[in-house]
Amino acid sequence: MKFMKLGSKPDALQADGKSIRYISSELATDIVITVGEVKFHLHKFPLLSKSNRLQKLLSKANEENSDEIQLDDFPGGPKAFEICAKFCYGMTVTLNAYNVVAARCAAEYLEMTEAIDRGNLIFKIEVFLTSGIFRSWKDSIIVLQTTKSLMPWSEDLKIVGRCIDSIASKTSVDPANITWSYTYNRKLSELDKIVEDKITPQEKIESVPKDWWVEDICELDIDLYKRVMITVKSKGRMDGVVIGEALKNYAVRWLPDSVDALVSDAHARRNKALVETIVCLLPCDNGMGCSCSFLLKLLKVAILVEADESSREQLMKSIGLKLHEASVKDLLIPARFHQNTKYDVDLVQDLLNLYMTNIKGSCNMEVEEKKDEANDESILGQRSLLSVGKLVDSYLGEIAHDPNLSLSSFVDLSQSIPGFARPNHDGLYRATDIYLKEHPSLTKAERKKICGLMDCQEIDSGCINACCTERTPSSSSGGASSLF
Repeated sequence: MKFMKLGSKPDALQADGKSIRYISSELATDIVITVGEVKFHLHKFPLLSKSNRLQKLLSKANEENSDEIQLDDFPGGPKAFEICAKFCYGMTVTLNAYNVVAARCAAEYLEMTEAIDRGNLIFKIEVFLTSGIFRSWKDSIIVLQTTKSLMPWSEDLKIVGRCIDSIASKTSVDPANITWSYTYNRKLSELDKIVEDKITPQEKIESVPKDWWVEDICELDIDLYKRVMITVKSKGRMDGVVIGEALKNYAVRWLPDSVDALVSDAHARRNKALVETIVCLLPCDNGMGCSCSFLLKLLKVAILVEADESSREQLMKSIGLKLHEASVKDLLIPARFHQNTKYDVDLVQDLLNLYMTNIKGSCNMEVEEKKDEANDESILGQRSLLSVGKLVDSYLGEIAHDPNLSLSSFVDLSQSIPGFARPNHDGLYRATDIYLKEHPSLTKAERKKICGLMDCQEIDSGCINACCTERTPSSSSGGASSLF
């Protein structure tokens, strides 16, 4: 951590309990300055030589025959004023990332400018910020964290903006040129931590990942995090995958795992704002830089915390572009309060419809079972459709256990994909078998309808068992096998 020492005289500021500070000196103090609940018994001359504001306040106090001054709304409170007071006396003061913002705001409040005295506190702090703090990765983050409690002073003095620019600029540095330490716990940390001057350039190239920076900024408050990420994205040098990784880490860091914690009265508003912020920060590639699994988890949370409709729509749009990457577990989204099923089947149906629309549009074709010609895009689309076909049948197998799942929902979902996306009907057979077991009250017509979804020639013989015969309507021509 960077630091700057100011002054050389020993510390003569003493404490008398929690609310009294005084200068230990043979010369009696002649002014009392109150900051918050603390009274500082000081001498006028050192203060007058450095602070324009105190000059004016002391002049007014003299006119009123008073030896006390009240400093209202003093930025940084008693601790920040103490730094300024010690500087006026020439006592040793150490500035670091944790106190420099408070000291800078306090110096501004007291008008400790070059017009009053050359080499005054504002000037020295600005030198320290520029030459030390903003050149340091971790110090810039620490300083940015301290600015929140010092608003609007830290904002007006452009400390927040300068911190953000410093951090964002460093994230876009070529990993081969990283020489500072950073936090990286997603792998064997000892292999990934970079310690200045202890590794060779070749080791740097191999060791420093592109997303080296994402964990350190996870400690930022959501408002500051948002501003940093917007600046990072605005520079146009960051890969969408890295942005996605950063957002995922922030979500993991701050979003609770349990549903109860997510929707609790104490945290619901915060979690809602957090999800909406993460969604608005998604890469400008319609979420292609994020994994489908992460996007679906965000969607689950967005529904639970009742995030705004635009956030949910954006997530669904992004998921609809890459549904083929999802797993069945990702799709098991709990039903909303007005639904009587265990899982939100309607939502998955909507996602599947979005996906099919995107596939048709991206390939510039009608999705058909046979094609005379196929370009690379259409071949890729068909491959992803095969993945979605397996996904749908596996999902049907999970939701088929739900006694409240309607036949129409099961049928509609199974028919949402084209025939060539289901090269065999084994998965659909298993799902249908489960559904028939869990819904024994189906009529013969309903059983015939659900069994009619399958083609016997597309089912592996090892997958067929006697249960289909038991549950197939006897009115079907030729029994069970005729329905396949």
